[in-house]
Amino acid sequence: MSDKNREGKRTARERLAVEREREKGREKRRRTLIVSSAVVGVLGLASVIGVIAANSGGSKGETSGPVVVPKGATGQDGLVIPVGESNAKSTLTIWEDFRCPVCKIFEDTYRSTIHELTDSGKLKVDYRFATLIDGNMGGSGSLHAANAAACAQEVGKFPAYHDVLFANQPAETDDAFASNAKLIDLAGEVDGLATDSFRSCVNDGTHNSWVAKSNKAFQDGDLRGTPTVLLNGKDVYGDQANPLTPAKLKQLVENADQG
Repeated sequence: MSDKNREGKRTARERLAVEREREKGREKRRRTLIVSSAVVGVLGLASVIGVIAANSGGSKGETSGPVVVPKGATGQDGLVIPVGESNAKSTLTIWEDFRCPVCKIFEDTYRSTIHELTDSGKLKVDYRFATLIDGNMGGSGSLHAANAAACAQEVGKFPAYHDVLFANQPAETDDAFASNAKLIDLAGEVDGLATDSFRSCVNDGTHNSWVAKSNKAFQDGDLRGTPTVLLNGKDVYGDQANPLTPAKLKQLVENADQG
């Protein structure tokens, strides 16, 4: 075989090898495109489901009764549970969900500072509730826990029970707060709360429709999520470029009190 023929065959083999590699690349890209399209489709569907679920937040059967406003609740439609002196110069509005893990982070970080400021009369806190996790994860723990908190408000035990619920918050995927027995058991950690009237209020879902109305107000307010934290009407927790700290919150309240 001449050198020319050998060179021609080698060149042909090389061209074939190059073409095979190109074909492998095209096939790989095709598979990647198919998988990517499927993932996008699934994520898109999940987003739609998430929107639908977020708007559902609780069984209609449990929230179809009359709206019973807890004693001492204030604001439009009585949807606010206030803590602190009514004449405090600063008001901190907190939208929370008792199943929300980020809400627990907020509470664990700011609890002592908020207590200090409310005890000194410099800050009033308006607590408001949403049931987003029930909608997104399924279940009724957000609804039942908020109802139980409203039952605690009826007998003047809301602040302590509120803190107990967050201190004992289950994992986001664990709907433990759906159990009224669990919520009643936790009431034992608050002196004087675990009474027959409290148990009846929890078991009867006395304030379930009130909680549902609060969640509707949250949705209608087009808020970014829970927790939403407003100091004198200004969002002070959502700005990652200028993050809030307990010291900064205390200084803002101190400044307002002196101004």
